[in-house]
Amino acid sequence: MDFPNTAKIYDANAVYAKAENYCAYQERSQLEVRDKLGEWGLKLAEAEAAIAKLVENDFLNEERFAIAYATGKFNQKGWGRIKIKQGLKLKRVPDVLIKKALEQINGDAYYEILVKTIRKKATLLTEKNPVKRRYKLQQFAMSRGFEGDLVNDVLRDISENSKIT
Repeated sequence: MDFPNTAKIYDANAVYAKAENYCAYQERSQLEVRDKLGEWGLKLAEAEAAIAKLVENDFLNEERFAIAYATGKFNQKGWGRIKIKQGLKLKRVPDVLIKKALEQINGDAYYEILVKTIRKKATLLTEKNPVKRRYKLQQFAMSRGFEGDLVNDVLRDISENSKIT
């Protein structure tokens, strides 16, 4: 099976040089690079050879990508572990590397981001019914990828210390 026909056709060496720059700019998954090589007109066998060469020359490293993705999504976007894991699975990162990447997230910082996320959302809610308010906060935090039991613990801690929920 080959990539669908594309308008641009380059020779393999030119595409490889372009791929090196693409990988040097930021960490990439093999799936992203494979897709980009296809867009640039390489056949699947040529793309696989280019990927093998990129890995060999350390331009492409799935572990490095997974860690950069996990820490970036956590630090920049405030995503929880579940959402980060789903994102890495969509990039077809192996489970062992996903686990390793998630271990890079500091537990205390993770808890603090969750508390900050819930407090920020609580200030925006107009719901007066405490049960509905708590449910909305819980659903919001879980939609951001945080674990349900941890969300419940944080909501309990916050409600004991203040009247946010």
